[in-house]
Amino acid sequence: MHADVHHLLHTIGSAELHSRAGEFRLPRTGLRTRVGWTLVEVGLRLTAQGRDTAAPRTASFHPA
Repeated sequence: MHADVHHLLHTIGSAELHSRAGEFRLPRTGLRTRVGWTLVEVGLRLTAQGRDTAAPRTASFHPA
């Protein structure tokens, strides 16, 4: 692939990714708030991973 074509495709792809990322960007906030939300996200990911690997906890029901 010619270097100019490769550069053009990279530029277009990069611009598209930046615009799509802008949809999910939170408004500019303080450092404490951003760190807090990052920790919440990490915690949610860790608990979701824990659920996938652990056996499901279900109550056993034995009719009498």
